Amino acid sequence: MRNLQSGLMFNHVSGLKFIVAFITTLLILLGFGFHLPAHAQAVPKSIEEGGPENALRNKKNQWTIGVAGGILSGTNLIFADELAQVLDDGDNLRIIPMITYGAAQNLDDLLYLRGVDVAITQSDVFEYFRTQRKTPNLEQRVHYILRLPVSEVHVLARKDIRSIEDLRGKKVNFGPAGSASSLTGSIIFQRLGVQVDQTLFDNAIAMQKVRSGEIAALIRVIGRPIDYFAKIPADSGLHLVPIPFSKLFADFYTLSEFTHAEYPTLVPEGKSTDTIAVPAVLAAFNWQKNTDRYRRVQKFVDALFTKFDKFRQPPRHPKWKDVNLAATVPGWSRLSSADEALRKLRPDAPEQQIASSEFTAFLRNSGTVGANLSQDQREVLFKEFLRWRESQRVSRQK
Repeated sequence: MRNLQSGLMFNHVSGLKFIVAFITTLLILLGFGFHLPAHAQAVPKSIEEGGPENALRNKKNQWTIGVAGGILSGTNLIFADELAQVLDDGDNLRIIPMITYGAAQNLDDLLYLRGVDVAITQSDVFEYFRTQRKTPNLEQRVHYILRLPVSEVHVLARKDIRSIEDLRGKKVNFGPAGSASSLTGSIIFQRLGVQVDQTLFDNAIAMQKVRSGEIAALIRVIGRPIDYFAKIPADSGLHLVPIPFSKLFADFYTLSEFTHAEYPTLVPEGKSTDTIAVPAVLAAFNWQKNTDRYRRVQKFVDALFTKFDKFRQPPRHPKWKDVNLAATVPGWSRLSSADEALRKLRPDAPEQQIASSEFTAFLRNSGTVGANLSQDQREVLFKEFLRWRESQRVSRQK
């Protein structure tokens, strides 16, 4: 035992001597100017650089674009965030995605909120502002850049609610004021003639109240599938209420459905649930040409069209693959810089794909609301439009 203790004491003392010797040698080396290799991560150049305050402020704001996206759990905010991920180019272009109340409030912010140049909204929101709210000169002030994928209308309720009619007189949550569901949901119930007791809780609170039975249903207008809905437990007693498509919705909406694969606990296996969907729109304020804000948006548009293939690659949201750059939005004018970018990208594109502004002007002059026409009617009208455009060119040459 004594020998063991002596050995341990010897090892302890030797270890201390080694540590002291190592530290002494290290201090000597540092004193003579020797340095250990640095392994710290490099600080981004944009943060590391300093300079005069005014110069830094101007540099940071020179090519900044504010994009009104949507609520934190929504698809539109994902789109806004991915716009920044793909298009950000240091001080040459910086995208600021904004968490907002949703598609309806986004159009209002695009019109009036400082720092918002681009917004993700919906075609029915635009029409509501134009016809019901009667926003002055809306068609001239707001133009579209792209038609984005549709957002489906989700009506989540307990299983004793079998149809929209079953919600008559009951409490239904339409999402926060300014969200897409607060406007689109109101339009849908109004057109169906079903009067409900509307609430405007945020989605998390509304879900709790649906589960407890305090409210009968909640509405969300968002691109499918919603991850949160897809993970609702099988024993929740909830399901998605169908919205049958009819001529009531033929102006701005399209037919869609939910499948068991998308929502395994809300849609029975082997079946689907009908619903309607509304096209989303990437819109911009139509700034006067040769102004600072116009140049910023133009740079944003050029980058968007040039780099658009990157949006279709993983890990970007799969719905980017559904975007057709040349698709038009009935009743809207395409932003002039977007028309120019499309023409550069597809010089061989058919004329009708890059003449949306003229077509919209024709619709206004003819007193026709293009959004209320069927596809066959629009094709007939388009032929008439071509004759009208040719007559305009002839008159300009005289």
